[in-house]
Amino acid sequence: MDKFIINGGNRLEGEIKADGSKNAVLPILAATIINGGESAIHNVPELKDVDVLLGMLRSLGCKCFFENGTIVVKSDCILDVNIPEKPVREMRSSIVLLGAMVARCDHVKISYPGGCELGPRPIDMHLAGLRKLGAKITESHGFIYCECNKLVGNEVNLDYPSVGATENIMLAAVSAHGITIINNAAKEPEIEDLQAFLNKMGAKVVGAGTSTIRIEGVKKFNTVEHSIIPDRIMAGTMMIAAAITGGNLILDNIVIEHLKPTIAKLLESGCNITEYDNKLVISNNKKLKSVEVVKTLPHPGFPTDMQAQMMAAMSIAKGTSVFIETVFESRYKQAEELIKMGANIKIDGRTAIIRGVKKLYGASVSARDLRGGAALVLAGLAAEGTTTVDNVRMHIDRGYERLETKLRKLGADIHRI
Repeated sequence: MDKFIINGGNRLEGEIKADGSKNAVLPILAATIINGGESAIHNVPELKDVDVLLGMLRSLGCKCFFENGTIVVKSDCILDVNIPEKPVREMRSSIVLLGAMVARCDHVKISYPGGCELGPRPIDMHLAGLRKLGAKITESHGFIYCECNKLVGNEVNLDYPSVGATENIMLAAVSAHGITIINNAAKEPEIEDLQAFLNKMGAKVVGAGTSTIRIEGVKKFNTVEHSIIPDRIMAGTMMIAAAITGGNLILDNIVIEHLKPTIAKLLESGCNITEYDNKLVISNNKKLKSVEVVKTLPHPGFPTDMQAQMMAAMSIAKGTSVFIETVFESRYKQAEELIKMGANIKIDGRTAIIRGVKKLYGASVSARDLRGGAALVLAGLAAEGTTTVDNVRMHIDRGYERLETKLRKLGADIHRI
């Protein structure tokens, strides 16, 4: 088990470039199955989740090459329709392979997905959407069996703007006969990036970024080259690293619009932020102020993937902050670990009350999910003394490329053992 050893108290300063988006690259990698040819994807971060999905593509018969931030996938020969069980149970986002495989093959078998334990996250909408397109799906002994002789476009109404369900339906619909309409679709930037990739591949998709997506099925796809959008969650995490340490950070290679919810809360907490075309400068030379309410919502609301990091910052802010988690039922697991460091946090269901303390103190804590692990690293940067964060490889490496190296270049005293 890898661990981070952090000696807190250093002010972060310098310039950093945002990596490519983890949440965008995974469905795009799944989409490479569809065209039966070659796909070149640039600006890809080196993450555990990316490695896992590449392994799954190889097991299905794809040839995959990853070098210097570029992945090339050749999917001309699909040898297996049984998606490997173990990685699916480890990584929830692997469920997007289902839509892609339905588009390419007439049958597929996949296990129920796992991943970070954030509470119940049923895939009912994924399966209902695929059934609407003509897929015959049966569930037995923890596996999903999907058969389809011909996908036919249809109107799909999502009960909730689920990112994963939207992606799965998009992937299946691009090769369906006729037109598919997804109502109440997820609006996240990663959905827009998937649309851009699919259209470069020859698909006809419009509406990503709005609540209605229209897909006209096509029969033939072509080779494609695409560059992944910047990671708004990685960028937001680094912004909070500057805020919590009283630092001064230049953040480059970002899309300002994608960061607006996080920027708004950091401005409310007293940070100074100057925006440019594709970069910003964030500084904080005083004690953070509490924010009245942080309520997670689907995009363009405050992202659930930034809730834990913001909680770490508010744990040393002046005043009391209220957090309301509306997306996942069990996404306050970092709170218990922050309390070990001296934070004053009370949890009642989906609501958390954070009363800021004067300082946090170093402790041995455990990352229990990806973003919660990042929050503990941020807390360790600001804490007095030494903090040890374990489960780094299991959780933090899933979504942050060499996080300790980036932080060390900005002045943090952090090492991996």
